[in-house]
Amino acid sequence: MPKNKQHESRLKLLDAAMFVIRSKGYTATTVDDICAQAKVTKGSFFHHFKSKEELALATAEHFSLMAEGLFSEAAYRKLADPLDRILGYVDFRIMILDGELPEFTCLLGTMVQEAYQTHPAIQDACERYISEHALTLANDINLARDKYLPNATFSCESLAYYIQASIQGALILAKAKKGPGIARTCLGFLREHLAQMFCKSDKGRS
Repeated sequence: MPKNKQHESRLKLLDAAMFVIRSKGYTATTVDDICAQAKVTKGSFFHHFKSKEELALATAEHFSLMAEGLFSEAAYRKLADPLDRILGYVDFRIMILDGELPEFTCLLGTMVQEAYQTHPAIQDACERYISEHALTLANDINLARDKYLPNATFSCESLAYYIQASIQGALILAKAKKGPGIARTCLGFLREHLAQMFCKSDKGRS
């Protein structure tokens, strides 16, 4: 098989796994499901991956790299004020709550809830990528703390994780409610809480 075809079929499998696992969960997803979604043969699957778990690990990395590109190019990253960037991040998370549940829920959060005891390699991968994403906020949190709360002693890393915990919880509620409305509401409260935490109100802030 030509290299470009190999790459194309592998990418189809990764994209299919992202969708199917977010739709059905890791345990319920089968290799047949992924092949059907990707429109490739089982032979093609096993040409690229030895097992469903190996595909899951590759898909976690694929998802993380896609997220990294999406967030790094978002408009809020260009804002001058660090608190504006933090609030802009939450606004952006609200904005991308669009489409069907498998299109906006978190692959990493979905997999780790099932696999944290039974599949340690998947747990490790999900923890690593979730943490890496959370800590992209820590520098802005540190700058905002220095600017608005110079006497505060809270951990910037812990606040970054709190923001991620709030987002993951909102996505779980979206699944429970079968729609993004509740997640938008929850993240709106998160935004308000962060604004008040740093400067009482984000109205009239320089």
